[in-house]
Amino acid sequence: MRPDKSHEARVAQVLADLGIPSSYGPERNLPFHAEAADLVSVGPDIYGRERQLTPQAARRWIELRTAAEQGGIALSLVSAFRSVEYQRQIFERKIQAGEPLDDILKVNTPPGYSEHHTGRAVDLTTPGCAPLTEDFEATTAFAWLVQNAHRFGFTMTYPRGNPFGIVYEPWHWAVQL
Repeated sequence: MRPDKSHEARVAQVLADLGIPSSYGPERNLPFHAEAADLVSVGPDIYGRERQLTPQAARRWIELRTAAEQGGIALSLVSAFRSVEYQRQIFERKIQAGEPLDDILKVNTPPGYSEHHTGRAVDLTTPGCAPLTEDFEATTAFAWLVQNAHRFGFTMTYPRGNPFGIVYEPWHWAVQL
């Protein structure tokens, strides 16, 4: 889905409000994303919040999770679709907590550039693993994903040394359509 001019203007204002240069995304070759409009529930995340994905991504997520379960692997959602406003709130919370913007930008893509806006990205964890940590890489769930996620259209977006300058995120997977 191509972002419309009003979305681009809204994102530009959010970036300005956060103190993120408008050149940030293009300089890092980060794709600009529209927000998905057609979303369906995929159940709660590990915090009990209802999560959504696009219908096609939801179907693939359910197939992936079911196949993992059949292999004795438990996969749990930490995050799925996030709006521009939700992404903004993540930045605002971290800024208010005293985190430098440069540090935040190493672990979070700015509003307008988050793959979560597409409704095709998930952050995953497994029981016994702290969410959103590199510890996920040492789990059998991660090993299973590396071997099987591609069968369901999922790829890891931020491997080590990715071209976007985002830290290694073994927990972040997205459906490629």
